[in-house]
Amino acid sequence: MKNFSIAILTLLLVLMLSSVFIIYEGQRGIVFQFSKIKRDAGTDEMMIYEPGLHFKIPFIESVRKLDARIQTLDEAPARFVTSEKKDLMVDSFVKWRIVDFSTYYLRTSGSIENARSLLKQKVNNGLRTEFGNRTIKEIVSGDRNAIMAKALKSAESSRVDLGIEVVDVRIKAINLPTEVSNSIYERMRAERTAVAKEHRSQGQEQAEIIRATIDAKVTIMLAQAQKSAATMRGDGDALAAKIYADSYTQDAEFYRFYRSLEAYEKSFNSKSDIMVIKPDSDFFHYLKDGSKIKN
Repeated sequence: MKNFSIAILTLLLVLMLSSVFIIYEGQRGIVFQFSKIKRDAGTDEMMIYEPGLHFKIPFIESVRKLDARIQTLDEAPARFVTSEKKDLMVDSFVKWRIVDFSTYYLRTSGSIENARSLLKQKVNNGLRTEFGNRTIKEIVSGDRNAIMAKALKSAESSRVDLGIEVVDVRIKAINLPTEVSNSIYERMRAERTAVAKEHRSQGQEQAEIIRATIDAKVTIMLAQAQKSAATMRGDGDALAAKIYADSYTQDAEFYRFYRSLEAYEKSFNSKSDIMVIKPDSDFFHYLKDGSKIKN
């Protein structure tokens, strides 16, 4: 009897817990009765459960929860064609949320992947129209805000079609396709290389002109310096010769004696110097005969 009472209490507890479900803030709930959506008896509309504590029939009804928060649709860049028939790779994202849960569930079966796919198609159609009406220059020069505003306007139909409100449409980047970018970069690189070669050749030409001018100036300066040095050397030699001549005329014997002393000093400047001369050579005549100095 005791075990039976425990079993009954356990069963009641399980039934009670199974009959209660909680919808948290940021969620909405849909109840199914044997895989059939529960509807309001009076209006026959789908019943959407707001956040809070709710009850259901255990084992007969089940709950499907939907996210009511703002979602982000951020897919890979898509290719669009401008009015010039030029391709552009556009990277964009969309902020959206569910506002009509009945319509949303009927259109997407409650799958967020289905919702993203349908919403992406609708937003891209709007962007494709806006890009197709503009040139690349117009897009780059400042029409991006207008494009986003009109794409957001065109996506308003998703409220009726999908039960989704598009909060914002933003374009992150607009680029050329890889193959086009590569060809443009190669052409730009070739043009810049040609310009660099031209500047380099002009620089080399100017360098040669400057170098030749400097070399000519240096040659002229050296010639002038050598000329000046030769002139100064000649003037110095002439002055020295005049001084020697004047000294010689004043006292010829002393001049010869002084020149002999200079010759002795230069001849025996190093200890290793050796001279081989005759004993009666005039080189040492002032050392051998001092009477000449006295006189």
